[in-house]
Amino acid sequence: MIVAEADRSFYDRVLQATPEGERLRLCLECGNCSGICPFGYLMAYPPSRMIAMLRADRFDKLLEADSIWMCVSCYACTAACPSKIPLTPGLMASIKEELVLAGNVPNELQNALTNSQRYGNPLGESPRKRADWANRIAPEVKIMGKFKQPVDVLWFVGDYASYHPRVQSTTRALARILNALGVDFGILGPDESSDGDSQRLAGEHGLFEMLADKNGKAFGKYKFNQIITTDPHAYNAIKNEYPKLGISYPIQHYTEFLAERLDQIKPMLKRESKAKVTYHDPCYLGRANGVFDPPRALIKAIPGVTLAEMLHNHTNSLCCGGGGGGMWLDGFQWEKAHVRLSEWRVREALDTKADILAVACPYETPRFEDAAKTVEGAAQLKVKDIAELLLEAMGI
Repeated sequence: MIVAEADRSFYDRVLQATPEGERLRLCLECGNCSGICPFGYLMAYPPSRMIAMLRADRFDKLLEADSIWMCVSCYACTAACPSKIPLTPGLMASIKEELVLAGNVPNELQNALTNSQRYGNPLGESPRKRADWANRIAPEVKIMGKFKQPVDVLWFVGDYASYHPRVQSTTRALARILNALGVDFGILGPDESSDGDSQRLAGEHGLFEMLADKNGKAFGKYKFNQIITTDPHAYNAIKNEYPKLGISYPIQHYTEFLAERLDQIKPMLKRESKAKVTYHDPCYLGRANGVFDPPRALIKAIPGVTLAEMLHNHTNSLCCGGGGGGMWLDGFQWEKAHVRLSEWRVREALDTKADILAVACPYETPRFEDAAKTVEGAAQLKVKDIAELLLEAMGI
């Protein structure tokens, strides 16, 4: 691959962005990445064309277009690449970083990035309110800075699970399940900052490092044996990105943690559901990290439930549209596409004749519920997190 000297510094940064970044040289120009990209048809330069532009010494043209912000970092291009090029964390994130440095950032994304820097979360909420969701939980949820004692499990709750009114019900559901199982757990509360993964993939690597450093220092203040998290994006960051910064702890997504305790959970599931459930694979739990079976095992354990797979599932799952900054680009993307990825997914859920669309990511419950309001025939489709389904089955 021949790269002009003017583009060499950028090209080198792309190569260094991931452990296998050098595989960019192996691009076959097959177009698989552009074909599978959900919004590739709207991008002036989808992934394969970006590489072609680099090879043609036309990198400056990439910075003149804003359609890169249609990328939701869903890892579909990375999964489809026959040369196994890490396109999502390498090329795509690096292009976004250049646009951020150039000031070519949609306003709604810029607001989220500014909030993340100022408040430690993209919603602009006070860090002091981060544990308010736990106020009515009994027994009391241990906030590490208040209880000052070791715990077995540190629960990294995450931004939307902490602050979003709809997602807080999921957070409380998991807290009650952990209590029912007798898990000795605590949360960071005000000490917790955004995991930073979506900010990183939206081109703000410096902000990601700042947030990761804050969380690393918070982890170091307390004693615990492992971390669990409700958020696949936090899972991805703490598992794969934090160790590069010297912050390394064992971590599981909550569905992995609960699936390992199914023998204990099954006797507690006393209420039959008699519902048809379809499950949406979160991009950063499934495609990016290979966690497919634990969520399904939990759903199948619920008495009376029938699991129906959507057309796109497992590695081939469609994205909800929230990753890589997509949560903060709805207005921009709507102007470009006049459709939302969440609406496509809700239509697939309807095709299964399911009663419930089950999710395992804090981004997804509000996104799919909003989509169900606009998709014809979806008014009766219920969107529930797996934790909510389990709690209902427990009758707690």
